[in-house]
Amino acid sequence: MLTEPTAPTDEPPSLIAQFASSPRGARRARQLAVGHMEEWGYPPASDTSCAVALVVAELAANAVRHGRVPGHDFGLRLTFDRATGLVQVEVSDAASAKRLPATPPSSAPEGESGRGLLLVDALAVRWGSTPRHPLGKTVWAAIAAAPSTEAWQR
Repeated sequence: MLTEPTAPTDEPPSLIAQFASSPRGARRARQLAVGHMEEWGYPPASDTSCAVALVVAELAANAVRHGRVPGHDFGLRLTFDRATGLVQVEVSDAASAKRLPATPPSSAPEGESGRGLLLVDALAVRWGSTPRHPLGKTVWAAIAAAPSTEAWQR
């Protein structure tokens, strides 16, 4: 796992990390995101941290399950824009695939999978995917952060 903070600005530092494309890597991405949310003033039990954790877990699991390319990790980027009150979650994988649909596909009520993007759609203000050059795609989601008196400040 490689983490590197972004350049200093008036915004709280972003989290940028790479993880092995495995269930353990996906779990570690979620744990690191929750820890970073706590640094920004959103405790693990807060609604904002829980929403971010669920979105990271789903997007990371999808990257591992559907976007895995042998020899390539998946990436996580987490940013917080105080001005808009949005936490941006981005998960990048190496699989060159078509863009995700604008709305999540429906799943069979008795099915064991297929509901993850429905959760992302319910928790995010907006979400989508973009191609990543030279290889892969990035799936992103913007999550509204509840006001917090403990949230990161200058």
